[in-house]
Order: sequence, then structure tokens, then C-alpha cells
Amino acid sequence: MDLGTLHSPVLIFGGPYSNLAATQAMQAEAARLGFPAQQVICTGDLVAYCAEPEATVQLIRDWGISVVMGNCEESLAQNAPDCGCGFDQGSACSLLSVEWYNFSNKRLPADDKQWMSTLPRRLTFSLNGQRFTVVHGSYERINEFVFASEDKALKVHQRQLAESDVLIGGHCGLPFGTALGPGYWLNSGVIGMPANDGTRDGWYMLLQPVDGQINVSWHRLAYDANHAAERMKQAMLSDAYANALMTGLWPSVDILPAAEQAQTGTRLEIAPLLMTP
Repeated sequence: MDLGTLHSPVLIFGGPYSNLAATQAMQAEAARLGFPAQQVICTGDLVAYCAEPEATVQLIRDWGISVVMGNCEESLAQNAPDCGCGFDQGSACSLLSVEWYNFSNKRLPADDKQWMSTLPRRLTFSLNGQRFTVVHGSYERINEFVFASEDKALKVHQRQLAESDVLIGGHCGLPFGTALGPGYWLNSGVIGMPANDGTRDGWYMLLQPVDGQINVSWHRLAYDANHAAERMKQAMLSDAYANALMTGLWPSVDILPAAEQAQTGTRLEIAPLLMTP
């Protein structure tokens, strides 16, 4: 889906993950910053670890923002047997995903699943003379994990396939920006789970055109994590992800590359990036 040429700043976030409190906070933050729905993009995975899948999807649909299909939307739309996240068999994420996926799959109405099936796998737009492509995993694979430490060659190849100056991915759950020389790979981070940095915050990203360039900045999103964790306990979901909301630490660092594992519990700081054509 092509959004055409945009002339205003864009707000991008990923992974609501059935976390209604975080999604409400993101909507309120967008309103506070003056971003209408037409200037907001979500990189997918509306439904995952937390306890309010139906309400979270309904909020996103009512909000009217652009959403890229994530692997969770793809799987739920097809009533697939699992989330299709691409976790290694036997990993903590793979084992824990069975519970939350079945929980969500039973609670989402058919209308929401049908809507998920219509979501685009890619969004494109132009901003300040640069061409952007937004995907969930990578350009080729909806569930490919692409982290900051990933070999630049993979990112360059995916950007070239997209025929864009900038490729924006989601899925990995951690925010970052990589200059590829030429071009860029960006990830906004997610709002529904912390960034494994020992804080409870989610993350979002702003693209702001300025003087023929684009300023990219990453921002923390504070919300009522206590409420979200309590809702998970009331739903009798596993403590693993409820604890993650409270501690800011993932129960599943075995899926991370060594560089990202080494950053576990270290407060994340991301410097702005000025992108030139």
C-alpha cells in the first residue's frame, strides 16, 4: 500500500501486544503531540503477550491509523496453530507463545480476524524527498528478526529489494537506527513490552522533516504497567511476561544475538539520527 507523499512529521510504533494500557497511552501521546491518525503508523503485532487482545484491536481499528500486517495478524487471520513468530524450537519464546497465542485466538472475534487478513504486508511513502518502506520483519520475510547488531549486508540487501532509501522494520522488539551508506534501516521499538533494559517503558519513533533532511528520534512511552500486569494475572496467564512488564527484563533473552544479550538490564539510550538524501 502506498501512502503517497507526506508533508508532515510521522509517528511510528510497533507491538501493542494486547497491552491495552500501553496502546491507550500511545494514542494519548499522539494526540498530545498533535499527530492525527493519518500521520501514525504501526509496524504490526497488535496481539501477543498481554491480556486484552480484543480491546486492543478495537482501539487500533477505531483510531484509524495505518497498520502493517505482522506475523501475529497473519497467523490469527488464518486460525493457524501458532503465532508464526519464527522462534527457535525449544526457546523460551517458543514455549511461552503457546499459551498467549491460544488465549488470544479464542477471544478474537471473526470480524477482527477478517480485518487482519486485509492488512498490507508493506507500506510505502515519501517524505522530504526520501522513499520509505515499512515492513514487519524484513522485506522478504514477515517473521525475520533483524537486530541492531545484524550484519549490515543483510540490511543493505533488504533495502535494495525494497527499492527505497529507508526500510523500517518491526518484530525484533528493540528500537535502533543503522546508517547503511547509502540508506538507512530503522526500528521504532514496541509499546507493549519493555526493551529488556530494566525499565518499564515502551518506545516509539518520530520522523520530522527539516531543511531537506529528516530527523529521526526515539522516545520512551510511560504507561500504567501495573494495571497491564494485573490484567494478565486476572486472566491467569503465565507470570513470565507479567513480570517482564514490571521488571523491564525479558524472560526470553535466548532469542537475542550475543550483543543484545549483553545489554540486558542496561538502560537504553538512543541518539537522534539526521538522515540526508
